[in-house]
Amino acid sequence: MMNAVEAMSGIGQVQRELLVASAKDGPNSVLVGVRDWGAGLDGAALDRLFDAFYTTKPDGMGMGLAISRPIIEAHDGQLWAAPNATQGAVFQFRLPTDGEEVA
Repeated sequence: MMNAVEAMSGIGQVQRELLVASAKDGPNSVLVGVRDWGAGLDGAALDRLFDAFYTTKPDGMGMGLAISRPIIEAHDGQLWAAPNATQGAVFQFRLPTDGEEVA
């Protein structure tokens, strides 16, 4: 969410929106998504986004996503990003519920 807020801070006076949603994703997993209407991601950024020390922000260290992905994967989950259909980016992660059925 902090990445989304920072991405939208540089887009001028247009309306900024941040959508955080969660949903059941099959009987034993949860999907969480963060969608922003910021500057967006190009193909080159998508290829390197989760690499350590790669950043698209002027003051970024390039560590947040590089740390987040292995943490989620250590819990048998997945983390990925894609361009938002209109503008901005979408980050999603899926985590299993350890056999607990999601209501």
